[in-house]
Amino acid sequence: APGGGGGGGGGGGCTAVRKTFAHVPSLIGAMEAEEVGVEHLLRDINDPTVSTVANLVKAKLSGLSTLTEKLVEMKDYLTAVSEGRMKANSDIIANMQAIVNLLPNLNVEELVRSMLVKNNDMHMVIYLSALIRCVIALHDLVLNKIAYNDEEGDGFGEVKDKKKDSGEEKKEEESGNDKKKNGKGADAKNKST
Repeated sequence: APGGGGGGGGGGGCTAVRKTFAHVPSLIGAMEAEEVGVEHLLRDINDPTVSTVANLVKAKLSGLSTLTEKLVEMKDYLTAVSEGRMKANSDIIANMQAIVNLLPNLNVEELVRSMLVKNNDMHMVIYLSALIRCVIALHDLVLNKIAYNDEEGDGFGEVKDKKKDSGEEKKEEESGNDKKKNGKGADAKNKST
């Protein structure tokens, strides 16, 4: 170090300072109560990797609305520049040109046809899956009704038989009561004579 006036012993040589990082092993632990609390907090957090159809539709709607806002902003800027209300900025115009160049050309017949075919295939799969789910649900309903009827009997037949049985029992009881009354009446007549 030329002109380095501090008296350090004669050689004038500089030593380079090196920073080194040492790996310090560490372990983070938690009590059982803390783990339960964290699990309760994490229960309500949605996993962003698992998305439902509604979340996909909302994301596409928000993306399209943002794209519409930006395109309107670009149109307003270009209109203001063409009318002379604003100065033209070459960087902004170059970015707009790059954005427009990245947009796909949807006027190609092959692209339109392939998009329609893919869209029809996706809708066919959705329709078939909904149809299969409906058939499976109806099948489960029929099996449930069969199992219920097996447990309860055939439903109508046993109920009618029970009513018939209870009706016959009542008739028998009434006829038995009539016989007893007739028997008591006859006994009373015999005693009086």
